[in-house]
Amino acid sequence: MSQMTEGQYELGDFALQNGQVLRDAFIGYATYGDLNDAADNVIVFPTWYTGTHHGVDPYIGDGKALDPSIYFIVVPDMFTNGYSTSPSNAIGSANGLEFPLVTPFDNVAAQRRLLLEHFRISSIELMVGFSMSGQQAYHWGALHSDIVRRICSICGTARTSPHNWAMLHAYKSAMEASADWGAGGHKSWTPEIMTLVSSIGATMAMSQDWYRDGLHLTDEVASVADVISNLSQLFEQWVPADLYAQTLTWMSADVSANETFNGDLESALKAIEVPALLMPCDTDMYFRVEDNEAELSLMPNASMKVIHSKWGHMAGMPGANPDDDRFIDRALATFLEER
Repeated sequence: MSQMTEGQYELGDFALQNGQVLRDAFIGYATYGDLNDAADNVIVFPTWYTGTHHGVDPYIGDGKALDPSIYFIVVPDMFTNGYSTSPSNAIGSANGLEFPLVTPFDNVAAQRRLLLEHFRISSIELMVGFSMSGQQAYHWGALHSDIVRRICSICGTARTSPHNWAMLHAYKSAMEASADWGAGGHKSWTPEIMTLVSSIGATMAMSQDWYRDGLHLTDEVASVADVISNLSQLFEQWVPADLYAQTLTWMSADVSANETFNGDLESALKAIEVPALLMPCDTDMYFRVEDNEAELSLMPNASMKVIHSKWGHMAGMPGANPDDDRFIDRALATFLEER
């Protein structure tokens, strides 16, 4: 595999969609491969909920669809993930719980600046994302078709659904339930809140079939309690205020929530004229196949390949299940070959 290069691009005072300003904002990123002379061999894969630029590694490699010997692959970090401007590292009043709402629209605007100002790219061959970054792919297709040639959303939708929003509200409420949330609890986890947040994740991220068939059981995992414990280790890597802000970003996701479409989701989806590939998993409880089917009927140049897996939402997570990784890799390779 091509060596990963990590970096950070200074955005300066960054105006957000809601009119607030992130002072001295920055965006973290990783790259693989080399930019060609035409500056058009670019694939962009942003991060997702609890994701960092290290997380895309399993999808990248020689001979894979995301081949760094062919493409210049950019993995931008979302605001709020600790590698880009976040509650844990923001300066001034934005530090901590006063961090303003950052939408997918804002993240995509920052990514565009990174790509055009820092890397001087001329076009994006593929914008692909999983989960929250799959939601960002719709924004690229609807609002930035001047530079993106095709998009792919893996286990994502154009708008966070009511059921998905309700689950995210459970995460949000669990964090707010900490007795000292506003007095320092947003800086470190209490065992009780960690268990509660991890239990929600264990309920929703994997499917009922995954548990029923015992796919959660390994030499190291003997029970559902162990699954929750392992998720706790993931969440423990996060500053609670960062995860809280990222939850609000996910809750706000809506490709039509901007001045271009004024909340008209149908118009936003019809505006995605570049080739689009939707890849839901048939057991995902966050982003349902039926949601993507409804979107597909409105998108003029879209197709869908369903991931048939018992891994639920985690089917789209790079490295979670090798069989799903291979299916996604083949689908992306075929999609990139289409002209």
